[in-house]
Amino acid sequence: MFKSKISFFSCLLALSTLSLIIILGPSNPFTVIKPTQENSANEKYYCDLSEGKWVGEPKGSLYTNSTCRMLPEMKNCVKYGKDKGYLYWKWKPERCELPRFDAMEFLRVVRGKKMAFVGDSLARNQMESLLCLLSQAESPTDTYKDPTDKSQTWHFPSHNFTLMAIWSQFLVHATETTTTININATLSNTFNLHLDKVNPKWSTDLLPHLHFILISAGNWFFRQNYLYLNETLIGCIWCNDKNLTGFDAQFAIRKVFRTTLQFIASCEECDDGLVTLLRTFSPSHFEHGSWFTGGYCNRTQPLDEGELRFERSKEMEIRGIQLEELERVRGKKRRFEVLDVTKAVMLRADGHPGEHVNRKWTNSSIKDCLHWCLPGPVDMWNDVLLQTIKT
Repeated sequence: MFKSKISFFSCLLALSTLSLIIILGPSNPFTVIKPTQENSANEKYYCDLSEGKWVGEPKGSLYTNSTCRMLPEMKNCVKYGKDKGYLYWKWKPERCELPRFDAMEFLRVVRGKKMAFVGDSLARNQMESLLCLLSQAESPTDTYKDPTDKSQTWHFPSHNFTLMAIWSQFLVHATETTTTININATLSNTFNLHLDKVNPKWSTDLLPHLHFILISAGNWFFRQNYLYLNETLIGCIWCNDKNLTGFDAQFAIRKVFRTTLQFIASCEECDDGLVTLLRTFSPSHFEHGSWFTGGYCNRTQPLDEGELRFERSKEMEIRGIQLEELERVRGKKRRFEVLDVTKAVMLRADGHPGEHVNRKWTNSSIKDCLHWCLPGPVDMWNDVLLQTIKT
């Protein structure tokens, strides 16, 4: 009798624990992943994909610069002399296996859907990676490119799947200021950011037609920008104007993600099944300088975790802001998920084009230590994407 009661309460405790896990979900990215061998083969195992390490992968990448005809020249690192050693790594989460990307499975999941990557050139970088991965299963048709290739649309006819990259480097409405010299107006690379107004290019014209929207931004905030709320100038970033309040980039990033996520959460015209995915901050790896001051990135293997100081890093602070703002809108009408890749890519200082780019597009003094080679570490973002949208 006593043993029966113990058994009953043990079962009750187990069921309560399972219910709590189901309600709260896994910490990040809220998805079910195939268990490792030490776990039961029949167990649904929650795994935090953001925690792990890079381990050797002798199979290399799932595509090459010769099997993906859409691979952009500026990311074609092997073609321009980069050693292939950076290709033989995979991300290994601490408590599970992250399956390799399966193009046919992805296309089955998104059949009849529309997916857009909205953000800066790193958002487009991820879309280009996904395009190459999917092209190994089905060749897409190029349906639209703007003159600068910043915004693109591709269609996979056999699965009626549309894939887009939409250029909106700040997510909110932004105008570039001009400097007038004599009678000529020239762009100054300084922006007016309206922190409380989303960019209509994606919010009005595109969002109501989407089933998946992937948003990301961050690197463009670290420059001279003027900040507006309610059409009123409230201050600036890096402007050295004594008459204006100085803000750091993190202030603007928080405001922008709050505005963006709340707009999506309250979208009345959007599809009922719209899924929003936020990809966390992707850092650059310039050493001894920056874009225009001789910075370079010549590492040949991933960094050791001991080389990073997560608790004090700007990158992890921005990631934290993004996750906090995502939590604000969780539980509302729309579905919100996260692709938490910051720690993983902080370790991949070896995965950038660096000096291995087509000099037709840039002068020899500039090294690209911000974008990611294709194939390369950015492909891991789409491994996480597939596992997330499968739920």
